[in-house]
Amino acid sequence: MITDISALEARFLRYVQIDTQSDEESASVPSTAKQYDLLRLLERELRDMGVADARITTQGFVIGSIPATAAGAVPRVAFLAHVDTAPAYSGTGVKPIVHRAYAGGPIALPDDPAQVLRPEDNPYLAQKLGDDIVTASGTTLLGADDKAGVAIIMALAEHLLAHPEIPHGEVRVCFTVDEEIGTGINSLDLADLDVDYAYTLDGAELGELVYETFSADKAVVAVTGVSIHPGSAFGKLVNALNLAAKIVDALPQHTRTPETTRDREGFVHLYQMRGTAAQAELSFILRDFDRDGLERHGELLRAVCAAVQAGEPRASISCTITPQYRNMRYWLEDDMRPVEVATRAMRSLGVEPFSPPIRGGTDGSKLTERGLLTPNIFTGMQNIHGPLEWVSLQDMAKSVEVCVAIARGWAVG
Repeated sequence: MITDISALEARFLRYVQIDTQSDEESASVPSTAKQYDLLRLLERELRDMGVADARITTQGFVIGSIPATAAGAVPRVAFLAHVDTAPAYSGTGVKPIVHRAYAGGPIALPDDPAQVLRPEDNPYLAQKLGDDIVTASGTTLLGADDKAGVAIIMALAEHLLAHPEIPHGEVRVCFTVDEEIGTGINSLDLADLDVDYAYTLDGAELGELVYETFSADKAVVAVTGVSIHPGSAFGKLVNALNLAAKIVDALPQHTRTPETTRDREGFVHLYQMRGTAAQAELSFILRDFDRDGLERHGELLRAVCAAVQAGEPRASISCTITPQYRNMRYWLEDDMRPVEVATRAMRSLGVEPFSPPIRGGTDGSKLTERGLLTPNIFTGMQNIHGPLEWVSLQDMAKSVEVCVAIARGWAVG
C-alpha cells in the first residue's frame, strides 16, 4: 500500500509550478523549449532514485527502465504521461493550493473571486469529502492534466525500486511532449521504448479504465478575398471575414457543436478564427466515435465551403482535413489483455473499474493505432483546461497503487 502521500503531493506541487504549455503554431518538437524545464528535472530525479538509464531522447522524451524482479518471460510494460499543458488557458505562474480534508461546500479561488468550485456543478467533488483537493489560484489552469500522471508514474518508479520483493517484469517509464496539440507522440520511436504493452496515466475519475476514445481530424479552412481600399471598394471588395462568417453560420449550430452534443455524439468545433478582410483562417476539430461519423463531419464542412465558394467565385476557399488519431477500440478489442490486467489490478484494491467512451483522446490513441496497445488509467483530474481544474491527492495515491498492481499483475496473473 502507498500510505504516505506527502512525497506524491510534493512532487505534484513542484511539477505544476513549471510552465510547460505547448504551442500549436510551432513546428519544433517539443513545440516549446520550456517543456525541457520539466523534462530535465524528471531525468535528474529518475537518476537520483536509481533509474540508471534515464535519458532524454533527441525528440524530447524522457525514458527510463526499472529492471525486472520476476523470472521468466514477462511482457515489458510502459507507463506514460505527458508533460505539456493545454494552450487553451494560461499555465504561467501556477500557484497550487491544497484544500485539506475537504468538508464540502464551495471552494473560492483567491486570485479571482469569480472562480468558485461548487459541488452542485461538480458532482464528483461532492464525493470527495475528507480528501485533500488541489486547485490553482484562479488565474491559471492547475496542470493536473497531465502532471498528475507524471507525479503518479514517478511515485510508481520510486516504489518499485524501493520494494524489489514485488514481482514484476521490466517496466519502462516515459514522459511525452506536445500531447495537448496532438503531435508529440508521432515522434516517439517505438523501438526506443521497446515494450509489449503500455498504459497512459491521463484519465479522470477513480476507477476509470478507458479503451474507447474519439476518432479525430483537424480541419483548416483558408479564405482569400479581394482586398482593396474601402473608399473605392464598390463592386470590387470581397471581404474574407464576411465569407468566413457565412461558413460558420451555415454549419449546424444546435446539433453538431461540443456544447450541444454528449455521450456518443460527435461534433464539429470551431476553436480558432483569425484574419483580415483580405485573408481569414478558421481552425476546426472534428470528432466522432465511428469512422463513418467522422467522415460525415468532414463532408459537411467541405460542402459548406463549396457552397460559399460557389456564391462568390472571385474568392478562394480551401478546406484541408488532417487525421489526428483514431478510436483505440478498433485495435484493443482484438487483444484485451492490457485491459484485463488493469481490471484485475483495480478490483484487487477494491476499486471497481468502469470504461466510458471518452470524448477526447490520449497519446494512447495514436500508440494503439501504431501497434502498441495502450489503454488509459485514471489520475483523478477534473475540469481540465481551465481555472477550475482540480484533483484529489487520494485519487492520485490510489492510481499509484493500481499501477503497482498492474506491474505485478503481468508477472503473476
